Amino acid sequence: MQKDWQRCVEFHGHACPGLAIGFRACEAAKQAMDIHFSQDEELVCVTENDACGVDAVQVLTGCTFGKGNLIYRDVGKMAFTFFDRHTGKGVRVVFKAGMPQNMNRNEWQEYILTAPISELFQVTEPRCELPPKARIVKSVECACCNERTMEHKTRLHDGKPYCSDCFASALKK
Repeated sequence: MQKDWQRCVEFHGHACPGLAIGFRACEAAKQAMDIHFSQDEELVCVTENDACGVDAVQVLTGCTFGKGNLIYRDVGKMAFTFFDRHTGKGVRVVFKAGMPQNMNRNEWQEYILTAPISELFQVTEPRCELPPKARIVKSVECACCNERTMEHKTRLHDGKPYCSDCFASALKK
């Protein structure tokens, strides 16, 4: 456990309670469904936050934005849903503890790292479906800035593709 924690700290840049939450969320998921490191997309994590704990998820599970098996749902909850593509099974892990007023940041981090999983997390069935596998899409050149953009992220104006950065200015012309 200590070696894995150190790997997470090195990746993230420092130790903090948020990183500890992600670290222990992965432990909770491993206990609930025996997940393993994902070399490709066999494991998927849908994270409901973009906080420090997501870095631990990347290090410990191999779920990354680049591989397309780390999906960000911007709802601001300290919750992570893990899916195993081989079995179709999933589990949602939600942090339920709040920092007691009598603890400082270091004490809170240590508590998160040592408390029983059941005190820290609610583990339930997923609320969402298993996301589809990542897809490779065509890139097209923006008619304004000439930068290549994923085709499905462009908007058409007068029959020409515009990236999201340039689309508003194209409408003004």
